[in-house]
Amino acid sequence: MFFSLPGPTTRQSPQVYSKDAANSGCDGIRVLEQYVTRPACGRHKTREGRGYVTQECDLPAEENGATANSPELVVITGMSGAGRSEAIHTFEDLGYFCIDNLPPNFIRQVVDLTALPGSKVRRIAVVCDVRAREFFDELAGELKRLEDDGAAFHLLFLEADDETLVRRFKETRRRHPLCETGGSVAEGIEAEREALGAIRARADVVIDSTELRPAELRAAIKERFFSGQRRPSLTVTVMSFGFKYGVPIDADIVMDVRFLPNPYYQQELRDHTGLDEPVRDFVLQREETEAFIDRWFSLLEVLLPGYLMEGKAHLAIALGCTGGMHRSVALAEETTTFLNSLGYTSAVSHRDIGKDRRA
Repeated sequence: MFFSLPGPTTRQSPQVYSKDAANSGCDGIRVLEQYVTRPACGRHKTREGRGYVTQECDLPAEENGATANSPELVVITGMSGAGRSEAIHTFEDLGYFCIDNLPPNFIRQVVDLTALPGSKVRRIAVVCDVRAREFFDELAGELKRLEDDGAAFHLLFLEADDETLVRRFKETRRRHPLCETGGSVAEGIEAEREALGAIRARADVVIDSTELRPAELRAAIKERFFSGQRRPSLTVTVMSFGFKYGVPIDADIVMDVRFLPNPYYQQELRDHTGLDEPVRDFVLQREETEAFIDRWFSLLEVLLPGYLMEGKAHLAIALGCTGGMHRSVALAEETTTFLNSLGYTSAVSHRDIGKDRRA
């Protein structure tokens, strides 16, 4: 999937996201091969999303000075406990090369690596925060050098009010990174907010997560960085399996289709699989199967949009019969075809299709 990310705004007042503003009207690696940037230019069209106000550039990239071949960089920072981990996971799910807790003086090196011949990394997201201690003081200087070099980047700042941050630290029972020996969480938060003041002023996107659930924070990030573009879709893996060999441990949804007549007991079908037309016809062209498929597909039409709204990036659906060779195979193929017709990115696998033959 390919997205056109609005480019970094000029270093003026940041775009701030919070529920209050909306109500008043206002650690892994993923690689994507190509990416097109569209910098913001000061002339925008405004679109209101669910709970947030976003802006998207309406001018072509050439008119805004975009460099289409340059990698896109997002630097994530902000208050501890405000959602930096959730943010980096969101970018990872959207195909970014992600690095957490990166010392700022390595940012330039990471960007340079993407310019090497053969590199397929076009989008990078890094987290730089006070966990890097003395290295964090270098962040402002590194951002200035990136600007001087003409490197496109976004600075995303996450924050929350003091009461919310204190509550989150107490819930996780973690020590604040700036708490000195014997210091309180509140003191650490106060010191961190003071240390981050200059960086917050440079941010082109600020998100207040005080009243946001994790799914709402992910939605806010997607709303800002992918506004007006085709939204990331849910990737679905459909697998067939045999219950006699165990239920797949990574399945999100398991459907038992052993209630359907078994082709195994038809001598002429026993050695065929659900990929062969005679078995497919036997399984699919039955009244009970047609009734099941109608209801099964209707259920999927309800479930999958809900998973996508909750921020789920991958879904594993497993259909099982006795040996994983006949009924589940035919229905897994049929399910995959249906999901692809709805626009989901779907793939099918047959875990146990040959095991009964070998036995």
